Amino acid sequence: MRYLLLLTLVIAADAQVKLPPYTKHALPNGATLILMPRAELPLTTVTAVFRGGAEAESISGLASVTAELLDRGTPTKSAEQLALAFDSLGATLDTRASDHQVTVATEFLSRDTDRALPLLAELVRQPVFPADEVKKVLAQFLDAARSVKDNPQAAAGLAYRRFFYGASHPYGRPVRGDETSLPKITRESIVAYQQRMLVARNLTVIAIGNFATADLLPKLTSAFSSLPAGDAYQPIADPGLKRGAKPRLLLIDKPDATQTYFFIGQPGIQRGHPDQVPLQLVNTLFGGRFTSMLNDELRVNTGLTYGANCQLSLNRLTGSITISSFTKTETTERTIDLALGLLKKLSTSGLTPDGLKSAKAYTKGLFPSDRLETNEQLTQVLAEIEQYGLNRGEVDDLFSKIDAVTPERANAAARTYYRQDGLVFVLLGNAAKIRDIAKKYAAEMTELPLARLGLEP
Repeated sequence: MRYLLLLTLVIAADAQVKLPPYTKHALPNGATLILMPRAELPLTTVTAVFRGGAEAESISGLASVTAELLDRGTPTKSAEQLALAFDSLGATLDTRASDHQVTVATEFLSRDTDRALPLLAELVRQPVFPADEVKKVLAQFLDAARSVKDNPQAAAGLAYRRFFYGASHPYGRPVRGDETSLPKITRESIVAYQQRMLVARNLTVIAIGNFATADLLPKLTSAFSSLPAGDAYQPIADPGLKRGAKPRLLLIDKPDATQTYFFIGQPGIQRGHPDQVPLQLVNTLFGGRFTSMLNDELRVNTGLTYGANCQLSLNRLTGSITISSFTKTETTERTIDLALGLLKKLSTSGLTPDGLKSAKAYTKGLFPSDRLETNEQLTQVLAEIEQYGLNRGEVDDLFSKIDAVTPERANAAARTYYRQDGLVFVLLGNAAKIRDIAKKYAAEMTELPLARLGLEP
């Protein structure tokens, strides 16, 4: 079995991948339609993607609350009737918001297109946001925000996002809101966001599945051509990220903690940056896979943690490079020191040619199944191409770009971005036991009780 898996990866790594063919159409109201026929399964996925998302909201959580409420009622159907209508077709429905978009997605049997598509269009065009549903959803979101504190790893991650980017940065605000922002959201603010952002000039409809373009295109046109054109959202310019002159550290106190959760971050790049592919390969070896430098040393060799990784954030705005892990309170210092030692080793010693070759094969071997296998994955790829102003070369040229990365270029990227100066630390644990350890990593230290997370100004 292991031999077959390795053989599959080798074959995939040597092959080239191509994005399946698709067509793009513009409606008079400004909406964009993208259709990608795929005959493998008798299913069709239709996703309405609105530009803006959390970036365009005035209150943290407003976009997510609005998205959650889209299926809670229209002029002709209650929330229960909508749910029953989708269930009767065996169709799925997903509404959500992310940093830069609001999406409404449904998947159904292709034979049910004429019944499912009007349902999707109705809740996109005519949500009514019933007052009782607004109250219910806001209560649910608030409960979820409070319960994050019962999950130390999730709580530390949210705190890291705010501390690293700052509260004024779109990525520094919690996408689903917090205990401070959610009580400020009203039905009026929800309606205002929907009327301003969920308009045709912000909309891309992506349809993938078992259909003929000539048949589905007029149906999509009919479904979405009556959506108000509105004003196109102008995304904010990338503010970039400046590396601090000195390290900063946030210590979150959980007095009963027996483990320390930690995040170590520094500025990275934005999606489409010329260094994107080299950095992806570098990060794969450093902390992006199970057999990475970080996980091998912190988990396999020393047993200090059950897992350690490094995430390279690739989004519309410049993101972070973030090491994260957790360990027992008494091994906090040793674990962080080892992680920092590996960071130094990466930037000074670099990658070996064999290591880079391994990262290339691993990346190419997993890419098709991770990004191009399902309708949902392909939808995400197409949405990103639209979101970031890219083209199909993002997929079609990927393997040639990977092949072109030399050890010299990879190591230059490692030296440029994986540095030891100006790091940002977030530690969550028993402050009384790790406070002195934390001071070792940053003279500039802020301390916050876990109970106050999400309530700080």
